[in-house]
Amino acid sequence: MLADYAVHVEHSRGRRHPEPTHPYRNDFQRDRDRVVHARAFRRLEAKTQVFTRRYSDHFRNRLTHTIEVAQISRTIAAQLGLNTDLVEALALVHDLGHPPFGHAGEKALDAAMRRQGLSFDHNLHALRIVEDFELRYASFRGLNLTFEVREGIIKHSHDYPAAEHPELAEYLLDQRPPLEAQLIDLTDEIAYNTADLDDGCEAHLLTVEQIAESVPIFGHCFDEVRRLYPTAEQKLLFNETLKRVFDRQVGDLIENTRERVAVANVHSVEAIRLYPARLAAFSPEVEQERRHLKDFLYENLYFSPALEGEKDDAERIVGELFAHWMEEPDDLPRNHREKAAHEPLPRIICDYIAGMTDPFIFQQYEKYCRD
Repeated sequence: MLADYAVHVEHSRGRRHPEPTHPYRNDFQRDRDRVVHARAFRRLEAKTQVFTRRYSDHFRNRLTHTIEVAQISRTIAAQLGLNTDLVEALALVHDLGHPPFGHAGEKALDAAMRRQGLSFDHNLHALRIVEDFELRYASFRGLNLTFEVREGIIKHSHDYPAAEHPELAEYLLDQRPPLEAQLIDLTDEIAYNTADLDDGCEAHLLTVEQIAESVPIFGHCFDEVRRLYPTAEQKLLFNETLKRVFDRQVGDLIENTRERVAVANVHSVEAIRLYPARLAAFSPEVEQERRHLKDFLYENLYFSPALEGEKDDAERIVGELFAHWMEEPDDLPRNHREKAAHEPLPRIICDYIAGMTDPFIFQQYEKYCRD
């Protein structure tokens, strides 16, 4: 049973191009399936999350991270009476627009575009992917996703000012997104904060003792686990601790969001949209714990000297390839050269690079930028 403030699929605003009703899948289920079968979704398997395979084959990549976000999101949505099909579709599509090399690649691509008076935003790029780049259907370009999924791509993690983005006017930028979309940014953080602790320890860039001393909630849970399992090996103690930190965040997000919805006295999607603030949120206590954990990861992992070289390589490769194609556009693939007759060349190059996997962009760099 869906809550009255959930998005009901029968009330969807529909697709840009009308399609017949499917005999055994609702529209949000079809959106989920279209995302899963998209080429851009498959490419996530070869895009860096935080660690390249130089460290291990076992670390998260963009695809495994996305699957983890979908699992967490469905669990929370079910507890809140939200539309789990819509939430799953939004979770699976939320990282579709990320370029290779993780955040270092995104930073470099945005910097290259800003030198051309433009910019790169992975949410806006994801919308371009599902509306235009994916070519699977004879009747239309793109995936022809429902309004609610396209809106969630844009609004799940960021509020875009309507005055600055007239091209997004149809997505109700002056209103909040439904709770299904609001959840995704928070479940994304739950997934990568705990996963990055795990991968950071596995890479020997973090130690359990270091985390326990610096992150109070982890230290508290670690002490509890050691009392319960005094003879367990360190790795299992770490796993049990991480599970407790994870469960605390998930449980708090469920309970606090439920309480905020009740206090706000909202009983429809329209009321969620018109409410002056987002209602999906952690409690103040857990929000402070989340910020503390995130700060720790930035200081001790994301900007650690061990990863600095790879980030520098990523920024150099993206920047040099972008500059090469600006000077030699004839080296672009034929379909991109044809598109450049109708769109600015920097945008065409940006779209091309953003769609690459890590291995493919290395190949292109070797081909065009090595002396």
